[in-house]
Amino acid sequence: MSNKIIITGGPGTGKSSLIRALETNRFKCFNEISRDITLKYRKKGIEQLFLSDPILFSEELLKGRIQQYNESKVSESNYIFFDRGIPDIIAYLNFKKAKLSNKFIKAINDYRYDIIFLLEPWKKIYSSDLVRYESFDQVISIDSYIKKTYNDHGYKTIVVPKDTIDNRINFIINKLKQYLNE
Repeated sequence: MSNKIIITGGPGTGKSSLIRALETNRFKCFNEISRDITLKYRKKGIEQLFLSDPILFSEELLKGRIQQYNESKVSESNYIFFDRGIPDIIAYLNFKKAKLSNKFIKAINDYRYDIIFLLEPWKKIYSSDLVRYESFDQVISIDSYIKKTYNDHGYKTIVVPKDTIDNRINFIINKLKQYLNE
C-alpha cells in the first residue's frame, strides 16, 4: 500500500519546486491544481475565482483533489506526493472567513493522508505573480490556518527546513525512512 504524503505550506514557500524535484527523482507526484482552476476561470473573465467566489473555487478544488486521491490508489509506488491536500481547502476557507459546508468536513475525514510535510513562510524565496496575489503578511496568516487545520484534524506536521531543494529532498527521504522503521 502506498504512503500518501502531502507537501503543504503557504503560497511561495517552495512546494511546487520541491514537487518538480521529487518527480525528477522518479517519485509519483500530483501537482497543485488551484493554478489551473484560476486560469480556467480567468479565460471566462473571472480574474481571481477564489477572491470572487471562494466556495465555488473550493468546490472545484475539492473535486480535483478527490480525483487525485482516488488516482493515487492504483499506484504501485511506495510514496505518493501531493502538492497540497484536502485539509488545505478548509484552511483557506477559514482564512477567507467563508462558511464551511459539511461536504468539506466529510471529505477531510474520508480522504486521509499518511505524512504531512510543511514548508513555512520564507521571505527570501517568496514572490508574487499573476496567480499568486497574496502579500507576505498574508502568507504568514495562511500558514497559521494551515497548521491549525492539520492539527485540528489529527495530523502531525513535519516542518521542512529552509534550505536548498536537494537538502529539503534529503530531509524528506530521511524522515520517510524513519517513518517506515517506526
